[in-house]
Amino acid sequence: MALWSGRFEEGVSAFAHRFGASLPVDKALYAQDIQGSKAHAAMLAKAGVISSEDADAITAGLDGIEKDIRAGRFSFDINDEDIHMSIERELIARIGDAGARLHTGRSRNDQVATDTRLYMKERAGDLMAANLSLREALLAQAEAHKDVIMPGYTHMQHAQPVLFAHHLLAYTWMFARDFQRLAAARAAADANPLGSAALAGTTYPLDRTQTTEALGFAQAIPNSLDAVSDRDFLLDLMYAASVSCLHLSRLCEEIILWSTSEFGFITLSDAYSTGSSIMPQKKNPDFAELIRGKSGRVVGDLMALMMTLKSLPLAYNKDMQEDKEGAIDAADTLEDCCRCMAGMLQTMTVHPEAMLAQAKKGYLAATDVADYLAKRGVPFRKAHEIVGHLVLLCDKRGCDLDDLTLEDFQTESAVFEADIVDALDLRAIVDARTTYGGTATSAVEQQLAEAQAAFKADGARAVR
Repeated sequence: MALWSGRFEEGVSAFAHRFGASLPVDKALYAQDIQGSKAHAAMLAKAGVISSEDADAITAGLDGIEKDIRAGRFSFDINDEDIHMSIERELIARIGDAGARLHTGRSRNDQVATDTRLYMKERAGDLMAANLSLREALLAQAEAHKDVIMPGYTHMQHAQPVLFAHHLLAYTWMFARDFQRLAAARAAADANPLGSAALAGTTYPLDRTQTTEALGFAQAIPNSLDAVSDRDFLLDLMYAASVSCLHLSRLCEEIILWSTSEFGFITLSDAYSTGSSIMPQKKNPDFAELIRGKSGRVVGDLMALMMTLKSLPLAYNKDMQEDKEGAIDAADTLEDCCRCMAGMLQTMTVHPEAMLAQAKKGYLAATDVADYLAKRGVPFRKAHEIVGHLVLLCDKRGCDLDDLTLEDFQTESAVFEADIVDALDLRAIVDARTTYGGTATSAVEQQLAEAQAAFKADGARAVR
């Protein structure tokens, strides 16, 4: 019979037990459950609720159970509804009545909330470390290719030339924002619910400050109802993971395009590519595609928990058992995706000549030709129209702007002079964009330094 069976004359059906069991999922939290129980036992002993001998026996018993679980010697029994019952049942079997006293002043409601917060606080730290590894790979590629010019796009059409480093740094800043969201999620989890019991606190003289300090939490949650029913910290983590996966998916889409024969901007390492079972020539960006696909899974995890929580009354409800599987999956998936992406970036080969060749197509100098006229007094809207006529002329001739003669330019506007040729040089076009955040070499150098400083600062935060 279950540990809560005193009020019941018979147990639940075998199917209902399997349906209601959370052990297959929450056994992943065994270390946190043991950590919380040891802190609770020490506090009970200090408060005089249990003897110090019982507390010592509980601690020794829990240490032995944890050692056996880590060594793979512990048999989880599906008859145990959850990780809390599994460990408590084994503890009682090993040390007797002392183990049965462990649950004094505690409910599984505050116990599971404590376990989940400890677990997710740790996982948020892991994800912050994975984020840093990914940003390190991006920064290394940006540093290595600071002078490479590529076409910038809007609507997937050639727009203006940019530095490849500038393009990569855009993703670096995305992931820097993801780091902040993960750090906020870790902070949200950093609060202690232990001692709230089922929902109303307890009559035992529990010292919640002691357990807060013992478990490394920043504070105790001030409302017992909120403590056992709050899962906002999981939503915070899953939202951070979802946004990060969206950013990864966007980068993957570009990597997939860049690696095609049509673009040829990069070649992925064999270590991050696969072949075809029928076409011998194929080299497929499967892992980039997988990361792109897994983003939907993580967003789905977030949506599932949001829908689970949307209409729950206070305090604890069994629906909340569904909180952990998606959160664990989201964290695991994001960590794996970051690791895979970092590997792809570190090992890919960049082809500057292919990028430059494409940057010479699509009239990327058009905006600068219009600016040339505007700086000489032509209203920008008129200048825009003049350059549009020049582009149309190029379309009809099948040439680019730099193939036009000075006479062609002056036919559209007498303002054009021989120095218009300078406005057509890609390097000059790039380096003219010196505004803060622009793509000029000098601006990108400054941006790279700032991104590296942010990376270093976040690295210091991640180890706290």
